Amino acid sequence: MPWLEPVTLTGPHGTLEPLSREHRDGLIAAVQDGELWKLWYTSVPSQDKIAAEIDRRLDLQAQGSMLPFTVKTADGAIAGMTTYMNVEAAHRRLEIGSTWYRASAQRTALNTQCKLLLLRHAFETLNCIAVEFRTHAFNHASRTAIARLGAKQDGILRNHQIAPNGTLRDTVVFSIIAGEWPTVKAHLQFRLG
Repeated sequence: MPWLEPVTLTGPHGTLEPLSREHRDGLIAAVQDGELWKLWYTSVPSQDKIAAEIDRRLDLQAQGSMLPFTVKTADGAIAGMTTYMNVEAAHRRLEIGSTWYRASAQRTALNTQCKLLLLRHAFETLNCIAVEFRTHAFNHASRTAIARLGAKQDGILRNHQIAPNGTLRDTVVFSIIAGEWPTVKAHLQFRLG
């Protein structure tokens, strides 16, 4: 039996549903809100590449290396995508990443809610020993948001990847370890309260 099984995670500000091809039109509408693919330091798919991105994530899910979610707001509108990725089941580690939200949902309680749901499932159901977050060194908004969750910066992987525009990406790595989870959980619940 695989370590990661598709699951729906729900809170008062939003829901994480297993990614499905039926979410395509809603994800296209979401990515158009803010034209998120234009940020050079992110890897958000453009509207014409959403279907291929859904297929890519579902293929990685079938291989056991990813568990992708569609993010919905409390009223059921599709707001974006997120995943458990870089899964190391033997070591009970994973990364929460490849996350993006429509511009109108950014800097709302939705992201905090979704991270609380994902972290709770990772630490309390999957019994993870560590959960990572990674972002482009130039994505200062993402770095700030990750630190605000309570994650600690582990370091920077220099020249870690070649970006689609040919530039070299320095990747900033953050993590939350199991022993920190109770405090991080209290912090996130307080922020949502």
